[in-house]
Amino acid sequence: MENLKNYSPYSNYRMPTTIQISKETKELLNSFGTKEDTYEEIIKRMYKLAVKEQLKEFLMSSENTMTIEEAKKEHSKRWSK
Repeated sequence: MENLKNYSPYSNYRMPTTIQISKETKELLNSFGTKEDTYEEIIKRMYKLAVKEQLKEFLMSSENTMTIEEAKKEHSKRWSK
């Protein structure tokens, strides 16, 4: 029984979830898409953009960094002969 797989035609179907948003937010979502786009497509596209932006901010952040000159000085202190 453990090796049996679910071959139901509905195995990949997920019930849609309803979310409540204001008219203002709905208008903002509409401005991100075309008449052919579904809200799901718009939200997924916005999510992908947000993930890319977060990654860019992370990679370009100067937090906890040092200049090359500082790194050379630190290296010299730690690894002096």
